[in-house]
Order: sequence, then C-alpha cells, then structure tokens
Amino acid sequence: MATIQSLLNQAITKLSKTSDSAKLDCELLLAYVLNKSTTYLKTWPENTVNEEQTQLFQQLVSQRFAGKPIAHLLGYRGFWQFDLEVSNKTLIPRPDTEVIVEHALTLCQKQEANVLDLGTGTGAIALALAYEQPQWQVFGCDLFDDVVALAERNKQRLQLANCTIFQSNWYENVAKHCTQPLDLIISNPPYICETDPHLEQGDVIFEPKSALVAKEQGLADIKHIVQASKRFLAKGGYVVVEHGYNQAGAVQKIFNAENFVGISTIKDYGNNDRATFGKWMEK
Repeated sequence: MATIQSLLNQAITKLSKTSDSAKLDCELLLAYVLNKSTTYLKTWPENTVNEEQTQLFQQLVSQRFAGKPIAHLLGYRGFWQFDLEVSNKTLIPRPDTEVIVEHALTLCQKQEANVLDLGTGTGAIALALAYEQPQWQVFGCDLFDDVVALAERNKQRLQLANCTIFQSNWYENVAKHCTQPLDLIISNPPYICETDPHLEQGDVIFEPKSALVAKEQGLADIKHIVQASKRFLAKGGYVVVEHGYNQAGAVQKIFNAENFVGISTIKDYGNNDRATFGKWMEK
C-alpha cells in the first residue's frame, strides 16, 4: 500500500502541469478521501492508504487534472467563516466577494436592518451578513428552485434564523417576503459579456452561463437591479453590485442616471475594481 507522502508526491507532480495550486489541491483531495484534516497528512506522512482510498484519490486527481474545479470535487468551498455546499448549478464563491461583504457591513450601520441579496446562489453573501449581524433581517433570493434549495441547506446547517431564502426572478417575488423598506440591496449578478474569452478559461467553464453572462456588454442585469431597487429601498438605503474589473465607469453611470448619491467603487484583494455602490436619498 502507498503512503500518504508517496501519493501526494505523485499527484503533485501530475497536477503541477495544469494547476497553480497543485500542492494545496492534492492535500485537500487526500484529506477529503481519508476524512482527515490536512494537518493529519503533514503529521503522519508515513501512514499507509488502502487500495480503495488510493483509487478514489487518483480518480479525483485525474478530474482535477482535466480542469474540474476543486470545489466541485469536494462539494464545498470555504467562504467568510464557514464552508458552503456548492454544485454545478451555482457560481463557486470567490474570496474577492468577501470584500463586498466587508464593505456592506461598514456601509449599513443600523443595529436593525432589512437586507436583500439578489441572485444569492449558494447563499454566500446573505449568510455572511446574517452571521455577522444577528439583529438584521436578511433575505436571499434566486431564480432557480434547485439553487434556492442549496442555499436553504447552507442556511439550515449554519442555523441562521435571521435569514430567509426564497425563489424570485430578481425583484419579482420580493414584495411578498420583504414587507419593510430595505436598508441594503446587494448582488453579485451576471456581468460577463457574451463574447468574453474568459468564459472558455478556468473554473467558469464548469459554472452555469446563466450566472455569468448578461446582455448589453454584461450590464443588463446590473442596470435592472439599480433601476428597480428604488421601489424597495428605504431613504438612505444602499445598493451594492459586484461587476467586472473594467466596468466601474459604466456602472457608476447607471447609478448616476437613477439619481443615486455618494457613488463609489470598491477594489478587491488584487486591487481591481470589483463593486460599485450608491445611496438612495429620495422617497
């Protein structure tokens, strides 16, 4: 039987040809197969792995070598303070989206607030906000029933009673669930142009195009979110939307055209423009 270290060495050599994070990928996959922590692997590298576990690990490594996202292989992705169940029906939560959560927490200073996450996917943004602000009432909605069910499972596992997940095509069913004016509307909507070459690269190949692509050079959904938000916002409420690194100017124009004030763009961990927000002062 092979040892932990020998299996890792072989797998890392293979994955180094296609992955920039080969060592971490292999450690995560083997820890998953053994139902152990990555610390265990480093502590007991000489321990042997049985044949069944070895075959499963090698199958997972081969799938990763072919480009399948590590999150899909494991069935989860870490986000904020917790792990979230993922599937190929939703976007994989990305670290840069945590920047938007951080900024939303600084924007909305109310002790009790009503918050909506449009296109919640795994529930990442909604659940992070509900986790950090137990007095807030947080709502998350998504178009697809199976995605709503996934977000609900994440919510139930985290036991966040102050979060409500429901089905809605953007704002279509919001009035049925959010009976009070909203202090914050936040979204990571589709914003990639249909002809963008990045759609054929990396993890996005395995993610649903409906969660990635928007018409009007990627701006159609953002425009709808900003324009329609005014019916639901409280005076002084904010809209925060994630967007592409080269879309800040266009998104700021959308906010300006709808008479939002205090419009500003947030940079992500790589110092790229990542989200824009505005404040609604009319009622």
